[in-house]
Amino acid sequence: MRRQLPTLATLLPLLCSTVIAQDSSRERFFERAEKRHGEFGARAARFLIENLPPRDRDTSDAFLFENLDLAFQARRQFAWARKVEEQLFLNDVLPFAVVDETRENWRPSLFAVATEIVADCETAHDAVQALNRELFNRLDVHYNTGRKAPNQSPAESIAQSRATCTGLSILLIDACRAVGIPARLAGVANWHDKRGNHSWVEVHTGDHWHFLGADEFDSGGLDRGWFTSDAALAIAGDREFAVWATSFAVRPDGDNVDWFPMVWNRRDRTVPAVDVTRRYVPTTDQVDAASSNGAIRLVRVREAAGADRIVARLRLLNAEGSILAESETRAGRSDLNDMPELLIPIATDCVLEIEFESQVRRRPLRCDSTERAILDLNWADLGLDRETAETLVESTFESRKEELATELAEELDDERIRVGERDLRLLERTFGDEGAETHSLWISMHGGGGAPAGVNDQQWRNQIRLYELEEGIYVAPRAPTNTWNLWHEGHIDDLFGRLVDAMVATRDVDPDRVYLLGYSAGGDGVYQLAPRMADRFAAASMMAGHPNDASPLGLRNLPFAIFMGGEDAAYDRNKIAAQWGEKLAELHQDDPAGYEHRVTIYEGLGHWMNGRDAEGLPWMAAKVRNAWPTRIVWRQSNRTHDRFYWLAVDEEDRRAGSILRAEVEGQTIQLEADGVRACRLRLRDTLVDLDQPITVKIGDETVFEGNVERSEEAIRRSIRERLDRSSCATAELQVRW
Repeated sequence: MRRQLPTLATLLPLLCSTVIAQDSSRERFFERAEKRHGEFGARAARFLIENLPPRDRDTSDAFLFENLDLAFQARRQFAWARKVEEQLFLNDVLPFAVVDETRENWRPSLFAVATEIVADCETAHDAVQALNRELFNRLDVHYNTGRKAPNQSPAESIAQSRATCTGLSILLIDACRAVGIPARLAGVANWHDKRGNHSWVEVHTGDHWHFLGADEFDSGGLDRGWFTSDAALAIAGDREFAVWATSFAVRPDGDNVDWFPMVWNRRDRTVPAVDVTRRYVPTTDQVDAASSNGAIRLVRVREAAGADRIVARLRLLNAEGSILAESETRAGRSDLNDMPELLIPIATDCVLEIEFESQVRRRPLRCDSTERAILDLNWADLGLDRETAETLVESTFESRKEELATELAEELDDERIRVGERDLRLLERTFGDEGAETHSLWISMHGGGGAPAGVNDQQWRNQIRLYELEEGIYVAPRAPTNTWNLWHEGHIDDLFGRLVDAMVATRDVDPDRVYLLGYSAGGDGVYQLAPRMADRFAAASMMAGHPNDASPLGLRNLPFAIFMGGEDAAYDRNKIAAQWGEKLAELHQDDPAGYEHRVTIYEGLGHWMNGRDAEGLPWMAAKVRNAWPTRIVWRQSNRTHDRFYWLAVDEEDRRAGSILRAEVEGQTIQLEADGVRACRLRLRDTLVDLDQPITVKIGDETVFEGNVERSEEAIRRSIRERLDRSSCATAELQVRW
């Protein structure tokens, strides 16, 4: 029957027991050792005394004897331990310390824990693997830079449930020694590229020394680790850049030894060490072969910028899709330098596939030199394949839809939409099949303006009765103010954007079938809002309004209708309506694929058109928004925006009166700009093939050429900005000129 493991509650007091002052005579210690373990025991006792570090000269004989007694018990109990040569046993099994860690009586407790773990092992190799696989989980100790000290003793690491590479290595070394396996600390004071120190474990399993990373179990066996390529660049004999291994004896195997460089205690030279660099450095032929074959990239993957690292499966593919190499990244509890390496063929276009939680994302890779480098990747920013990106669009949309429905529930129950201090009260009617899968949305703006609130309230209530639909949700909002320009003040854009999102979230509105119309002062609003929010609507109709300072340029992809009474002469509405018709006709003539329009002026009718303007609604209903037009004309009004179709600008580039034109032909995007020096291209495979390189030009100058990766961040940003799956970007590219 297996022995029951001690709990941490009983383990810690045993580990933390202190070493007491030495007995008066060492002779009694030697005699007890010989009496219990024969001549070998006597030699072991003398070895300990003769090689005691200066800091341990006052160590009690009682402590030393228990340590020696348990070391010999392990030697008798385990078959592999009985085969360990005497010098290895003395120097790398018997010692009670590794470096300068706090001294404690660790052997009784670690003997119990380690014995349980290795109970079914037949070889030292299997025992080491079992210990590295299970010890740290059983003791709940893992890599964490928040530990109190680098050179922690086993008890200190267990108490904190954390340690870095040195503390983890000390714990594994002591556990190996507890079951009779020779073990020592190896490491560098600094890597070749000066990015810091590292420590690991060496064990002797009967043939020669092997290495492994503590708490970095590798099912492939020993002599495997993320640090092998770094260790291969170590410099023999160099205090800072060589690989050193600890020794308890000052003269192991009769050779003079140096001292182990403890970076946490640079002045201390009391821990003996041997230079083992040549065991890690490849031969000249091996180095030349690696250099000629490709460039080494060490890969580290985080879930997002600044987040913890994740375990991800890596596959390096060539242009034909064949797998060149496979590996796996390490998670946050592993050493920060713990990174798998990939050999990238020189001057060859490759793709790195990264698999995490059953999703696969891709990153193009090309190395034009043999320089060795770290590849830091953020999962959220990695390139997605088209299918995964589209699936993520749907899932992100549905998640945000549910979130917004909850967020907006109270406002909609109160029949209003709120942005900041502004409220947009709503009247609503539904036409057609209320159980349909999706609905169109009609936003109809009332007249009035520049009048008492009661007058505008009357106009509002009239607007909800003004038109009938075959199908759709008809909404008449009440303007938040009573000013003359009540529908084209700056707050209206945000309120209407939130209104559309609310209807998509709670009424299953189709974002590609949202329509804008308005009468009188509401018509003024259509003139203003339609060009600056054209990317939100499928069509717009202006009834009996005045454009004021509006420009028709932004209507390139929005079907736009004008309805006006021929006798509606106030503010020259009828004349200006005709002039707008002429402007739209000219724009359409110059750009036949754009500026679809309809202008109807009813002769003999005044401001009230006797309901004849209702003929515009069937015309509008036949239109469906094109969220990804191949040509865009974006003119910023006084109320600037940061996004228009697949173009976006940052805050500093939002300028009233600026014009940005963009056109796609094949894989080339041509830009023309007036008053703006940068923009962000919001891309999707609907517009360009993101699996192929794209070219971006401003005039005759090429400002970008290459691949643009689909990314989770681009998708999430789009859906956060608008609850609109159709216009959601799956990739983004910032360009400046």
